Amino acid sequence: MDKIELRKLQEFLRHAFDNQTLRVSLDPKDSEAAIVTMGERQIARLTVDDEDGDRSFAFEMKIPVGREVLQEYLRRLFETDKLTIVARARKADSVELNCGEDFLGVISADDPRGNSYTLQIAILDFDLDDF
Repeated sequence: MDKIELRKLQEFLRHAFDNQTLRVSLDPKDSEAAIVTMGERQIARLTVDDEDGDRSFAFEMKIPVGREVLQEYLRRLFETDKLTIVARARKADSVELNCGEDFLGVISADDPRGNSYTLQIAILDFDLDDF
């Protein structure tokens, strides 16, 4: 990832989560990955996918809470009430995350008891065109 992509990803995520404190920087251990931080806290990782000539980015964030407090945890973390959890049709092991009316990604249970989750967001290269 180059500096322009990192800046565009940062602006995209700031807009998506309605939070201007998010920072995206190159992962010092992997030049094809980036870390997402809020203050000193690393909250997520971004990796590049270049398959078939289409460039995209995979956002992955571990969420260490159960289903009953998932929405409140994310709202407090990102300091916005715009984030909502929406059930998925015929899917009990995952939910959708929206910011307002915009779909952000899918939150899947990491274990059958639902004690922790992972948020995954696919960011396509053309999603960054406006940033």
